[in-house]
Formats: sequence, structure tokens, C-alpha cells
Amino acid sequence: MPSEAKSPQNFILPVRVYYEDTDAAGMVYYANYLKFMERARTEWLRQLGFQQSRMVEEQGVAFVARSAAVEYLKSARLDDLLAIDTRVESVGRAQVVFDQRVLRGADVLATGMMRIACVDPARGRPCAMPPALLGMFQRLAADRD
Repeated sequence: MPSEAKSPQNFILPVRVYYEDTDAAGMVYYANYLKFMERARTEWLRQLGFQQSRMVEEQGVAFVARSAAVEYLKSARLDDLLAIDTRVESVGRAQVVFDQRVLRGADVLATGMMRIACVDPARGRPCAMPPALLGMFQRLAADRD
């Protein structure tokens, strides 16, 4: 799904809420917000030229979630059109922190800070990000300031 809006500082992924995303009360199930955020990070990387499956095959690196903190503010419901706004908060040699918001129009429904680590999947150990990827994240973090 393509981005509706993009800039050097952020990426916005539109997400429609389907029946499968909701719980018995008809609201988006809390864990699905994490899925929406994951999709936005993945699509942003893809748009910037970094496909995760290729990174594993060609460079021997992968991303894993190190920590996630989500604040749920308002509920999304069936058929809502959401926008997942993603920005780079900070970056280190082997990890990046994303600041993400789930929006419905101007309403902020959820916020998330996701710490993502770069690992060598063969060894299951942290490793440095490839220079091109690290440089891109550093530029995105600097553009935020």
C-alpha cells in the first residue's frame, strides 16, 4: 500500500480497519496497533530502497523489536481510515528508535515508541547496521530537529 504523504522527516501509511482487526466490542484489538506500526516501518524502508528480505539475503542483517511502548488514547472502529505516521526519533550504530502515531483525521488514537535492533540472524546477535542504512537513519533523525 503506497504512502499518501511523504517527506524527508516522516512516512504516512494509510490503513483501513477491517472486521478482522476488531475485538468483540467492535474496536480495534490493541495488538493490531502494533501490526499497523510494523507495516508502516516496513513500507517506509521499502520506499527508501531497503527491502528487509534482501537485507537478510545480501547483507546478513535483520531487524528485531527490542522494546515497544504504546499509549492507547482513543478507539478505532470498523471501516475507519487510519494514518500511521512514522518518524525516526534516534539512531545508534545497531538500533533505531521510531516515534509513531496512529491517526484518524486529526485525532491521535495511539502513540508508540519502538526500539528496533539490527541483528545477524545467523548468530542471533546484535550487529552494526550497513553504512548506507545507518546514514539514511542518521539523516532522517537530523531532519527531525
